[in-house]
Amino acid sequence: MNKGLIALACGGLAIGMTEFTMMGILPDIAKDVGMTIPEASNLIALYALGVVVGAPTLVAFTSKYSPKHILLFLMLLFFVFNGLFAFAPDRFTLLVSRFVAGLPHGAFFGVGSVVAARLAKPGKEAQAIAMMFTGMTIANLAGVPLGTYIGHHYTWRITYGVISLLGLLTFVAIWLWMPNFEVNKNNNIRKQISYFTTWQAWLMVAVIAIGTGGLFAWISYIAPMVTEVSKLPADRVPFIMVLVGFGMFVGNILGGKLADTISPSKAAISSFSAMAICLVVVFFTADIPSFAYPMAFITGMISFSIGSPLQMMLITNAKGAETFAAAGGQASFNIGNSLGAYLGAIPIAYGYAYNYPSLIGVVMATFGAILAYVFLVKVVYKNMNR
Repeated sequence: MNKGLIALACGGLAIGMTEFTMMGILPDIAKDVGMTIPEASNLIALYALGVVVGAPTLVAFTSKYSPKHILLFLMLLFFVFNGLFAFAPDRFTLLVSRFVAGLPHGAFFGVGSVVAARLAKPGKEAQAIAMMFTGMTIANLAGVPLGTYIGHHYTWRITYGVISLLGLLTFVAIWLWMPNFEVNKNNNIRKQISYFTTWQAWLMVAVIAIGTGGLFAWISYIAPMVTEVSKLPADRVPFIMVLVGFGMFVGNILGGKLADTISPSKAAISSFSAMAICLVVVFFTADIPSFAYPMAFITGMISFSIGSPLQMMLITNAKGAETFAAAGGQASFNIGNSLGAYLGAIPIAYGYAYNYPSLIGVVMATFGAILAYVFLVKVVYKNMNR
């Protein structure tokens, strides 16, 4: 296996842990620093804001440097500010460091996606990108549960200290294993930014933000759905989340192979369509306890099979601005995260049960499939016929 891809997967592991571990240890952080849980939830929002801000800006302003040096810089930022977060002495430092820790996220996956495609053998580009995202799926499968356990039983500061050190480990791995690709001579800020003056770019933003919102409408409320609708004991929730994480691990690999086999756009349409069907099944079987386990795995697998196809759609249809497009895609994923969670809360606010957010997910995933089909017809086929 290419060691450069292993270095990128290490980065995916570190970033996945810093993003998702927060949800599990939020009460511990709130108690430790004297915040209410709603106040502490700003740490989640600030990180997401950091991703959205950092993805395009860091890529644009580092475009004159080689990919290896950009990745090293991003992981140095990750190491420093996650470390500062772990040792933050006051609320202000806690909030600022959490925001800045989110800045490298989208840029790392944006640059990393382009680098992974360049490291791959011809026809295996999506699978190489999936290898990078394997780190994030391992984070959900093992890293997040472990970090949550440490945060609950010892202190959340140890958890984020370890996450910071994972960033340093990634820095070393990139330094040792990543080839030093030449700087793209045609790269410049104006050319990168001009990508977002096209309607194709905004169509991709809509595909990702709306379509992947289906995943987050479901997963944001999976714990109360399992306990209140499926009537499983609360101690089964961690096991359910492990099954989701394992499903994401498998789905990520399958998504890469599917994109290389039938094309990224067709793979995206297939994945979004399957996600919609899967969420319909979740809605109608949520009150059957025995169904909670297989549906956690299957839904996680189907939902995460979308990642690599979407990244390939961005890269292959943004000539001259591949890195910027891929980074913007990561910002769009985070918009989908917020949008799915927000819209999924609406039926709950009106008194409906916790399986109803899955119906919101069905609608969002369906629109994702429709928009991906529009992209296939209006962009991909049009470019092929030129």
